[in-house]
Amino acid sequence: MTGKAALAPFNPAEPAHRAARQRAKKLCLQLNTFRVDQRKAREPIYRELFGQVATAFIEPDFFCDYGYNIFLGDNFFANHHCVMLDAAPITIGANVLLGPAVHLYSTTHPLDAAERASGLQWCAPITIGDDVWIGGHSIVMPGVTIGRGAVIGAGSVVTQSIPAGAVAHGNPCRVQRS
Repeated sequence: MTGKAALAPFNPAEPAHRAARQRAKKLCLQLNTFRVDQRKAREPIYRELFGQVATAFIEPDFFCDYGYNIFLGDNFFANHHCVMLDAAPITIGANVLLGPAVHLYSTTHPLDAAERASGLQWCAPITIGDDVWIGGHSIVMPGVTIGRGAVIGAGSVVTQSIPAGAVAHGNPCRVQRS
């Protein structure tokens, strides 16, 4: 796996998208107000916010754009200050750990200034396999797949897909060993 999925056009200004973002922002705000000892109180909000969730624990502050495009496997953990921009699906396997301030961006802006001014964006899904650990302050870009059991070192910017079982880090993120 060395490539990434093709980008597709996306218009966030459409009324349905604006309404969905407002809904998700309200749910994130509710989620971020719970104390750490209120684990059970978070579960109904997880079920309402995400497209799929089994068991999860997400430390505050967590933010996403839509929520319904996020699919979480069993035993998911996200540390403080994670962000998931989910214009395209973000699919995360079981037993995945996200360090603090990990950002998953399924959307990006056009490089051409006139196209960017039009409000059009580009998006592609992100897929993270089972048993992955992503270190703090890492960023995963649109269209990336991270294979099962991979480890992404802290501070990485993942612009290309990472194979299963790899240890990768850097900016841009590169496989260091398998």
